[in-house]
Amino acid sequence: MKQILPGIWQWSWFSEEKKLDFNGLLLTIGEHRILVDPPPMAAEDLTQAKRGGQVDYILITNRDHEREAAALQKEFRCQVWVPAVDAPQMAITPDKTYKDGELLAGGIWAVQLSDQKAPGESALFIQQGKGILIVGDALIGKPPGSVGMLPAEKYADAAKAKEGLKRLLKYNFDTLLVGDGASILTGAKPIVEKFLA
Repeated sequence: MKQILPGIWQWSWFSEEKKLDFNGLLLTIGEHRILVDPPPMAAEDLTQAKRGGQVDYILITNRDHEREAAALQKEFRCQVWVPAVDAPQMAITPDKTYKDGELLAGGIWAVQLSDQKAPGESALFIQQGKGILIVGDALIGKPPGSVGMLPAEKYADAAKAKEGLKRLLKYNFDTLLVGDGASILTGAKPIVEKFLA
Protein backbone atom coordinates (compact mmCIF):
# COMPACT_ATOMS: atom_id res chain seq x y z
CA MET A 1 0.00 0.00 0.00
CA LYS A 2 1.45 3.33 -1.01
CA GLN A 3 0.32 6.89 -0.43
CA ILE A 4 -0.42 8.45 -3.81
CA LEU A 5 -2.05 11.74 -2.70
CA PRO A 6 -2.69 13.46 0.64
CA GLY A 7 -5.14 11.21 2.50
CA ILE A 8 -5.24 8.60 -0.29
CA TRP A 9 -3.46 5.23 -0.36
CA GLN A 10 -3.60 2.62 -3.10
CA TRP A 11 -2.78 -1.06 -3.18
CA SER A 12 -2.86 -3.38 -6.17
CA TRP A 13 -3.34 -7.04 -7.01
CA PHE A 14 -2.12 -8.24 -10.41
CA SER A 15 -4.70 -10.20 -12.40
CA GLU A 16 -2.92 -12.80 -14.52
CA GLU A 17 -6.11 -13.30 -16.52
CA LYS A 18 -6.54 -9.61 -17.43
CA LYS A 19 -2.81 -8.73 -17.33
CA LEU A 20 -3.75 -5.63 -15.30
CA ASP A 21 -3.41 -4.33 -11.77
CA PHE A 22 -6.69 -4.36 -9.86
CA ASN A 23 -6.51 -1.35 -7.54
CA GLY A 24 -8.08 -0.64 -4.18
CA LEU A 25 -8.12 2.70 -2.40
CA LEU A 26 -8.04 3.74 1.21
CA LEU A 27 -9.37 7.27 1.60
CA THR A 28 -9.05 9.36 4.74
CA ILE A 29 -11.56 12.19 4.40
CA GLY A 30 -12.34 14.23 7.49
CA GLU A 31 -13.31 11.76 10.21
CA HIS A 32 -13.96 8.92 7.76
CA ARG A 33 -11.73 6.09 6.52
CA ILE A 34 -13.16 4.50 3.39
CA LEU A 35 -12.09 1.57 1.21
CA VAL A 36 -13.07 1.61 -2.48
CA ASP A 37 -13.39 -1.53 -4.66
CA PRO A 38 -10.96 -3.56 -2.50
CA PRO A 39 -9.01 -6.31 -4.32
CA PRO A 40 -7.09 -8.95 -2.32
CA MET A 41 -4.92 -7.34 0.34
CA ALA A 42 -1.48 -8.64 1.29
CA ALA A 43 -0.86 -9.10 5.03
CA GLU A 44 1.36 -6.00 5.19
CA ASP A 45 -1.33 -3.90 3.44
CA LEU A 46 -3.93 -5.08 5.94
CA THR A 47 -1.59 -4.22 8.81
CA GLN A 48 -1.03 -0.76 7.36
CA ALA A 49 -4.76 -0.22 6.85
CA LYS A 50 -5.42 -1.16 10.49
CA ARG A 51 -2.64 1.09 11.78
CA GLY A 52 -4.53 4.23 10.79
CA GLY A 53 -7.61 3.32 12.82
CA GLN A 54 -11.08 2.04 12.10
CA VAL A 55 -12.36 1.74 8.52
CA ASP A 56 -15.95 3.04 8.46
CA TYR A 57 -17.15 2.21 4.95
CA ILE A 58 -16.47 0.18 1.85
CA LEU A 59 -17.78 1.80 -1.34
CA ILE A 60 -18.27 -0.38 -4.40
CA THR A 61 -18.56 1.26 -7.82
CA ASN A 62 -20.28 -1.60 -9.68
CA ARG A 63 -21.53 -5.18 -9.27
CA ASP A 64 -18.27 -6.65 -10.62
CA HIS A 65 -16.08 -4.88 -8.07
CA GLU A 66 -17.29 -6.69 -4.96
CA ARG A 67 -13.84 -8.27 -4.89
CA GLU A 68 -12.79 -8.70 -1.21
CA ALA A 69 -15.53 -6.50 0.26
CA ALA A 70 -17.20 -9.29 2.26
CA ALA A 71 -13.95 -10.43 3.91
CA LEU A 72 -12.88 -6.86 4.70
CA GLN A 73 -16.34 -5.99 6.02
CA LYS A 74 -15.88 -8.79 8.57
CA GLU A 75 -12.32 -7.68 9.30
CA PHE A 76 -13.21 -4.04 9.96
CA ARG A 77 -16.88 -4.45 11.00
CA CYS A 78 -17.72 -1.60 8.64
CA GLN A 79 -20.63 -0.73 6.36
CA VAL A 80 -20.73 -1.65 2.66
CA TRP A 81 -22.45 0.74 0.25
CA VAL A 82 -23.24 -0.31 -3.34
CA PRO A 83 -25.08 1.16 -6.35
CA ALA A 84 -28.82 0.53 -5.88
CA VAL A 85 -29.27 -0.71 -9.47
CA ASP A 86 -26.54 -3.37 -9.06
CA ALA A 87 -27.42 -4.54 -5.53
CA PRO A 88 -29.81 -7.36 -6.61
CA GLN A 89 -27.03 -8.88 -8.78
CA MET A 90 -24.41 -8.93 -6.01
CA ALA A 91 -23.51 -11.66 -3.54
CA ILE A 92 -22.91 -9.22 -0.69
CA THR A 93 -25.81 -7.80 1.32
CA PRO A 94 -25.14 -4.06 1.49
CA ASP A 95 -25.78 -1.89 4.54
CA LYS A 96 -26.88 0.88 2.19
CA THR A 97 -27.49 1.38 -1.50
CA TYR A 98 -26.82 4.68 -3.22
CA LYS A 99 -28.24 6.41 -6.27
CA ASP A 100 -27.01 8.90 -8.84
CA GLY A 101 -26.34 12.36 -7.43
CA GLU A 102 -26.24 11.19 -3.82
CA LEU A 103 -23.72 12.68 -1.41
CA LEU A 104 -21.98 9.75 0.28
CA ALA A 105 -19.86 9.52 3.44
CA GLY A 106 -16.87 11.86 3.39
CA GLY A 107 -18.55 14.27 0.96
CA ILE A 108 -18.13 11.95 -2.03
CA TRP A 109 -20.61 12.42 -4.90
CA ALA A 110 -22.03 9.36 -6.69
CA VAL A 111 -22.17 9.78 -10.48
CA GLN A 112 -24.04 6.99 -12.27
CA LEU A 113 -22.99 6.37 -15.87
CA SER A 114 -25.40 5.12 -18.53
CA ASP A 115 -25.01 2.17 -20.93
CA GLN A 116 -21.99 0.67 -19.15
CA LYS A 117 -21.12 -3.01 -18.60
CA ALA A 118 -22.89 -2.95 -15.21
CA PRO A 119 -26.18 -1.01 -15.07
CA GLY A 120 -25.18 0.65 -11.78
CA GLU A 121 -21.66 1.64 -12.87
CA SER A 122 -20.81 4.74 -10.87
CA ALA A 123 -17.92 7.14 -10.61
CA LEU A 124 -17.09 8.79 -7.29
CA PHE A 125 -16.22 12.48 -7.31
CA ILE A 126 -14.28 14.19 -4.53
CA GLN A 127 -14.30 17.96 -4.73
CA GLN A 128 -11.06 18.55 -2.83
CA GLY A 129 -7.96 20.20 -4.27
CA LYS A 130 -8.23 20.24 -8.07
CA GLY A 131 -10.81 17.44 -8.03
CA ILE A 132 -10.49 13.66 -7.85
CA LEU A 133 -12.53 11.24 -9.93
CA ILE A 134 -12.62 7.54 -9.00
CA VAL A 135 -13.87 5.04 -11.59
CA GLY A 136 -14.45 1.29 -11.36
CA ASP A 137 -14.81 -0.21 -14.85
CA ALA A 138 -15.88 2.97 -16.66
CA LEU A 139 -12.29 3.66 -17.80
CA ILE A 140 -9.15 1.59 -17.49
CA GLY A 141 -5.63 2.98 -17.21
CA LYS A 142 -3.82 1.11 -19.98
CA PRO A 143 -1.22 1.85 -21.17
CA PRO A 144 -0.02 4.03 -18.24
CA GLY A 145 -0.71 7.72 -18.83
CA SER A 146 -3.72 7.04 -21.05
CA VAL A 147 -7.25 5.69 -20.69
CA GLY A 148 -9.33 3.15 -22.54
CA MET A 149 -12.46 1.08 -22.18
CA LEU A 150 -13.10 -2.59 -21.66
CA PRO A 151 -13.33 -4.78 -24.81
CA ALA A 152 -16.39 -3.96 -26.97
CA GLU A 153 -18.02 -7.35 -26.32
CA LYS A 154 -18.44 -6.42 -22.64
CA TYR A 155 -21.12 -3.85 -23.58
CA ALA A 156 -24.58 -4.11 -25.12
CA ASP A 157 -23.50 -1.14 -27.28
CA ALA A 158 -19.88 0.06 -26.99
CA ALA A 159 -20.57 3.36 -28.83
CA LYS A 160 -23.41 4.20 -26.40
CA ALA A 161 -21.16 3.24 -23.49
CA LYS A 162 -18.48 5.68 -24.69
CA GLU A 163 -21.12 8.39 -25.15
CA GLY A 164 -22.34 7.74 -21.58
CA LEU A 165 -18.86 8.51 -20.26
CA LYS A 166 -19.02 12.11 -21.53
CA ARG A 167 -20.96 12.90 -18.36
CA LEU A 168 -17.61 12.69 -16.50
CA LEU A 169 -16.46 15.82 -18.32
CA LYS A 170 -19.01 17.95 -16.41
CA TYR A 171 -16.76 17.56 -13.35
CA ASN A 172 -13.54 19.41 -12.68
CA PHE A 173 -10.86 16.85 -11.88
CA ASP A 174 -7.10 16.74 -12.14
CA THR A 175 -6.71 13.19 -10.79
CA LEU A 176 -8.28 10.01 -12.19
CA LEU A 177 -8.07 6.95 -9.94
CA VAL A 178 -8.93 3.76 -11.81
CA GLY A 179 -10.01 0.37 -10.51
CA ASP A 180 -8.02 -1.39 -13.25
CA GLY A 181 -4.64 -0.34 -14.66
CA ALA A 182 -2.59 2.78 -13.93
CA SER A 183 -4.15 5.86 -12.31
CA ILE A 184 -3.37 9.37 -13.57
CA LEU A 185 -2.43 11.62 -10.66
CA THR A 186 -2.24 14.98 -12.48
CA GLY A 187 -3.52 16.37 -15.78
CA ALA A 188 -6.15 13.63 -16.12
CA LYS A 189 -9.12 15.57 -17.50
CA PRO A 190 -7.53 16.55 -20.86
CA ILE A 191 -6.52 12.88 -21.34
CA VAL A 192 -10.11 11.75 -20.75
CA GLU A 193 -11.44 14.53 -23.01
CA LYS A 194 -9.12 13.46 -25.82
CA PHE A 195 -10.18 9.81 -25.46
CA LEU A 196 -13.89 10.67 -25.53
CA ALA A 197 -13.66 13.20 -28.39
